[in-house]
Amino acid sequence: MKRLSVVLLAFWSLILAETLQAQQIDAQFGLSGIKAPSATNFNFTNTNFSPQSLDGGVYPDVGADFIIWHNLGINGEVTWKASRGQYQGQVPYRPILYDFNAVYSRKVSRVGFAAMGGIGAESIRFYVAPSCGIQCTNFVSSNHLLGHVGAAVRLYVTPSIYIAPEIHEYFVRNNQEFTSAHATRYALNVGFTFGK
Repeated sequence: MKRLSVVLLAFWSLILAETLQAQQIDAQFGLSGIKAPSATNFNFTNTNFSPQSLDGGVYPDVGADFIIWHNLGINGEVTWKASRGQYQGQVPYRPILYDFNAVYSRKVSRVGFAAMGGIGAESIRFYVAPSCGIQCTNFVSSNHLLGHVGAAVRLYVTPSIYIAPEIHEYFVRNNQEFTSAHATRYALNVGFTFGK
């Protein structure tokens, strides 16, 4: 039994090494903006949401694709508000959105395309105390599950470096801190393709 386990482990290691050798990784970073329903459009009879919009401000973002089989793979992204906003004009806050997706990515000559869909979370940090140093946390978080779909066009300026305009749609579960359960993110990223 022990010999069979060693043989199977060696077999799967060779298959995995052969599969990974011919695959692709895309890493990128950039800047985004979020568009969400305005607080002025808030319906005060709706008790599921608060009159606060998620839009406004600059959102840096980072992400990576790992293409595993043909043009299919996995993707992860995170974006956060660069500066703290004012929640209801009183409490400093910063939203952070992250997601993990299945991705379809294809490159033809100097143009590439990526489509993705998956799940993630919205983490809203409310800063409730002044800065307190390294040893403590001066914020509380409100976390919500989200669904995500997105698409990108990748324009390769060299065989490996690309510029990518992107659009992402978020569907946030129980997003009662904001006017709506959905938001759209527009991004412009710079990326690098390893492999292929």
